[in-house]
Order: sequence, then structure tokens, then C-alpha cells
Amino acid sequence: MYISDPNELASFCEMASKEQVVAVDTEFLRERTYYPRLCLIQLGTAGASAAIDPLAIRDLSPLVDLLTNRGIVKVFHACTQDLEVIQAALGCVVAPVFDTQLAAAFLGQRQQLGYGALVEAYCGVRLPKAESLTDWSRRPLDKEQLQYAEDDVRYLPGIYQTMTDALRRSRREGWLGPEMAQLTDPSRFTRSPDQAYLHLKRANSLTRRQLSIARELCAWRERTAAQRDIPKKWVLSDEVVLEACKRAPRAAERLRRIRGAEQMGERDAQEAIAAIRRGLDCEPALYPERLNHERPSGETEGVLDLMYALLRIVAEKNGIAAQLIATKDDLLEFVTLRSASRLARSAWRYELVGRQLDGLLDGQIGLTVKDGRIELL
Repeated sequence: MYISDPNELASFCEMASKEQVVAVDTEFLRERTYYPRLCLIQLGTAGASAAIDPLAIRDLSPLVDLLTNRGIVKVFHACTQDLEVIQAALGCVVAPVFDTQLAAAFLGQRQQLGYGALVEAYCGVRLPKAESLTDWSRRPLDKEQLQYAEDDVRYLPGIYQTMTDALRRSRREGWLGPEMAQLTDPSRFTRSPDQAYLHLKRANSLTRRQLSIARELCAWRERTAAQRDIPKKWVLSDEVVLEACKRAPRAAERLRRIRGAEQMGERDAQEAIAAIRRGLDCEPALYPERLNHERPSGETEGVLDLMYALLRIVAEKNGIAAQLIATKDDLLEFVTLRSASRLARSAWRYELVGRQLDGLLDGQIGLTVKDGRIELL
């Protein structure tokens, strides 16, 4: 069902509001804009699916009411970008949500399981990929495009039911709940220009003073891109920002000597120079902290190897993706700040592997090799 009429939208949302579970997916473009452009929203229930055209319908309030209805579980696959796009376009935070990619990792699948692989594994259906690079902003959409779009939600209600049954049998519903709740934390959708430097590529190569410049320059770039609704790299690429932080030019003509900055307009160049000066003039006590972590010692590296081996054993035994339980950074944090680490703060992670890691670090648990496999002693 293709919906481009507000009355049809209201009718479908009213029908869907009587369901306990509604599958959701989006199609969007962001290659030429700062804010993602929402081009299509797909909804699916156990008995119907629809592709809703937000470019044709001005009043999407029935959709907002549905997506924010706390009595309905909204099922996504790999929901992070979808939630961001919906928040930017509709101004609402979708909740509660169930992410089938995340749930799959709790049920023994690899952590980044794709939607096609999920549907094939749970439904025995192989989905076509022909429309994966479609320009969803172009109209009209043909039958094949709409079918491809609706396929993204058609199977999710059934998969959700199968997954929740499996999670219940394995007593992992309590593990999944807090992870799902984090996905809808409003702070995840807030962009702070003053924090933009944290996402600068290779920023860990900068000194604290250079990071002070990066903080100001990236904040200016972020605000400029948002104001013009263009990609950040169109204002200034990461490579140029990084080089400007190292050279710290104080005049526009010196900034333009950096390859990639030659075409900057006078206004942008002057504003970028002003940002660089603010960074240089910052009090040293207010410089950002270095972003890179000290490399663990050789002894600690050996301990981390043993911890990761134990993690792999636990993950395999329990049928859960190892990366979902803990990353290598989590393991390092557990060694250095045990009580404050994520493995200690997360109840299910501590019960699953943290307690055994305590035993390993305290010399109460060991590892051995038996029949070519690592086992616990």
C-alpha cells in the first residue's frame, strides 16, 4: 500500500494503533545535506504493510502519535540511523523499540547481521537487492521500488515474535531491555557543536593546544554546515581541519595554502581564522584532554589476551556475540578501573563474564588447551 494522502495515512495509523507491534523502516538521503532528508517511511503489522510518502503529506501527526505510543512496540532492524532520521524530520523520539539486529546478537548470530541475512535465517526468504541504491527522493516510485521498501518491514512482526519467544526461553529478556532503552535516550540525538572535534578523524595525533584549535574550528564548521544544510566536508574537510590545527595559520592567505582550502570564500576563510585564534588564545588549563589512550604495557597486553580468550569461551558457550558482551576497550577498562567499568556496571554482563574475569585476574581461574581448544581450569 502506497500512502500519499493524509486521510489514508490517518486511517492506516488508526488501524495500526490497535496492534501491539508495528515494524518501522525509513528511506532517506543525506549525501548532499547536513540534515537527513526523509523520503519514505514503511510501516508493517502482522496483516498489512504500507509505504508512507512524507514528501507528499504535510501533516504527519498521526504517524508521530503512532511512533510515540508507549503501548506499541516499534520493531526496527539496525535502528540507529532510522531513529536519528525520524527525530530530525518529525521531531519525536520513537519508543519503545525492539532492534532485531541487536536481539540477533543475543541469540547467537553475528553482531552486525544484515537484514537480508536475518530474513533468510528466520523466514527462509531471499530478498532482492536491486533497489538498494535507489534515489528515494524521485517521484513517482514504481511497483518494484515500493515492494522493495515494504519488504523491509513485511517480515519483522513475525521475526519479533520468534525472537521474543527465544529470548524468553533463554531468560535473556532482562538483558536486552536496558540495551534497547539506551537506543531511545534523547541525548543520542543531540548534536553539540562544541563536541564535534571528538569525531575528527585522526584527532588523537594532536597535542592539547592543537585540540583547542580543533574544538573551535570543528564547532564553527558544524554550525556553518547546519545553517546551510550542507555536508560538513563541503565547508571544510577533516584533512584540512587537521592540517590547520597543526599549522595554526593566523591569516586567510596562509589558510588557503593548505591543499583543499584553496577555494574557500573570503567570509569562510576569515571565520575559520577567527576560530583558530580562539583556540590559540584559550587558557592552557581549559585545553581539551588528549583523545588517545596510552598503549598498554607488554604485561597488560598479555593479560588482555587471556581475558579475551575467556570472553570468547563464554560467548560461544552461551550463544551470544562476543563484541556485544565486551570490546577490548571494555576489557582494558576492567583491568584499570574494575569497579567503574561497563562490565561491572551492567548486571547481565557481570553475571555472564565479569565474575569469571574477576577470578582470572585474582588467580582463581586459569585457562588450558584441550583437544586443540582453550578451556577454563
